[in-house]
Amino acid sequence: MRAPAALADPVRQEILVLLHARPRTVSEITEHFTVSRPAVSRHLRVLREAGLVVAEERGRERVYSIDPTPLIELSRWLDQFANRWEQRFDALETEVHRTRRERTRRMSPLDESKEKPA
Repeated sequence: MRAPAALADPVRQEILVLLHARPRTVSEITEHFTVSRPAVSRHLRVLREAGLVVAEERGRERVYSIDPTPLIELSRWLDQFANRWEQRFDALETEVHRTRRERTRRMSPLDESKEKPA
C-alpha cells in the first residue's frame, strides 16, 4: 500500500482535491500552486506510481484523473481502526452517563435536606 506515503505531502493532497472535481492537465494543476511545473510533475509522478492518479495522452497534453482504487483500499484498512475507536468512544459515553447518573443520585438527598427547613 503506497497511498499513505504519497498522501503525506500537502501539495499532493491538494492535487487530489483538484482532480476530484474533474480531470486536469499539468498546466491546469500548476495554476493552483506557487511551485514550478517540474515540481508539480514530480508530485504527479509520485501519485501515479502510488496508483492514485492515471494519465491519459490527449494530443500533446497529459490529462490526469483520480483512480479511486487505492483510496478505497486505504479506507477499508483504516475502517478496522475506526471501528475500534467507535467502540471505545461508545464505552466512554456509556461510562460518562453512568457516572453522571450516580452523581445525581448521590447529590439528590443532600440537596433535598438543604432545601427543607430544620
